[in-house]
Amino acid sequence: MTDRRNRLFGLSGSAKEQLIQQVLKRRGNRQTGVDRKTADTPQKRRVPDGDVRVPEAFTRFDKFPAYQQLKVHKVAAERLKLANPFFKRHEGVAGSTTVIDGREYINYSSYNYLGLCGHPLVDAAAKQAIDRYGTSVSASRIVAGERPIQQELERELASFHGVEDSVVFVSGHATNVTTIGYLFGPKDLVLHDSLIHNSVIQGIQLSGAHRMSFAHNDWQSLDDILSRNRGDFERVLIVVEGIYSMDGDYPELDRFVQVKQAHKAFLMVDEAHSTGVLGARGLGIAEQFGIDGQDVDIWMGTLSKTLASSGGYIAGETALVEHLRIAAPGFLYSVGISPPQAAAALAALRVLKAEPDRVETLRQRGSLFLHLAKQRGIDTGLSAGYSVIPVLTGSSIKAAKLSNALFERGINAQPIVYPAVEEGMARLRFFISSTHTEDQIRSTVNILAEELDDL
Repeated sequence: MTDRRNRLFGLSGSAKEQLIQQVLKRRGNRQTGVDRKTADTPQKRRVPDGDVRVPEAFTRFDKFPAYQQLKVHKVAAERLKLANPFFKRHEGVAGSTTVIDGREYINYSSYNYLGLCGHPLVDAAAKQAIDRYGTSVSASRIVAGERPIQQELERELASFHGVEDSVVFVSGHATNVTTIGYLFGPKDLVLHDSLIHNSVIQGIQLSGAHRMSFAHNDWQSLDDILSRNRGDFERVLIVVEGIYSMDGDYPELDRFVQVKQAHKAFLMVDEAHSTGVLGARGLGIAEQFGIDGQDVDIWMGTLSKTLASSGGYIAGETALVEHLRIAAPGFLYSVGISPPQAAAALAALRVLKAEPDRVETLRQRGSLFLHLAKQRGIDTGLSAGYSVIPVLTGSSIKAAKLSNALFERGINAQPIVYPAVEEGMARLRFFISSTHTEDQIRSTVNILAEELDDL
């Protein structure tokens, strides 16, 4: 059985290692002029006065192992004549279409699920907030004080989830890191879905809590782990996502609520990709399963996707929110959300509530894409056909080639390649928007099928 983790764009482990050594030796010799025989392994030496001589490799950013790996990826792509599909420059609002280098593309690389980024009411709210408050609050809220627009947004978010209160942070990723990292500790256990987002893993590592994962969306696996281990820990946190951003599927939330109640654990749901997507009115996974918002202990969400802004939030009972507001490092020591960002998110939330047809249209477009893709024999993995639909290619080479081929034909869809996923699980992700037309969806799937056949 081949080790897929050790493959780079289809290169074997030995070939990758040889390429790494070639790149590093060439770069090191050019920059330092050191003889190859003495440059391979820096040795720690003591000088007469007893000081330690620090090897040069420990004083240069270009010698960091992770950076060296990035250079190898670049060299491998150049040898395979693969154009870089990332960091394209968009020249306007990126929604169902976008303009890149003067050409319009059908766009599937935006989390603008309901088309609210660029919506006239959202833009106007942000502009009015700038006129009233300026562009920044300039310090943390405990230092700089509050702005009414920040508090208004938090009240609206709490109402959205059917809970007592919420607190907004300036980064979605940092929201998970600081919340989990602050609330839990070495005597606690955090259990997470095997496909959970990086921000959750980072938060657990910061907390020092014990970490265990359970099989993807498998509440029975979770129940079994807790049956065997619950008594060994003080607090236990279970973390799942509303919609998984790599695969486009979602958990049976009612089952996870039952498990958390049975084992006296906390349940945290990351709704970054399910807000505005799941539920008849876009109220998220709780509405999808008919669950009371208070049945989940910690609701987490982002403002940067459906809500057309930037930042993250935690919603739940008053004790949770007050605790985070007063002492969580990511809130206490970070600048407060800017007024225009808060105003944009609040306006987007109100448009979402006022125009549920956007949610229904998104559901129709996602369902159409998934149906047509399956008709053409395209592997869409676990996707439920809402806002995220992956197309699995098998190898990173194929994913990059497919992305570039689609781009040539007027379709922008980004590849997800090793090491973000295992080499055999590389894919393109298609993010669907309510503003995509049926014709755009049909045309995309036809072109996608043709290019996959060519690969």
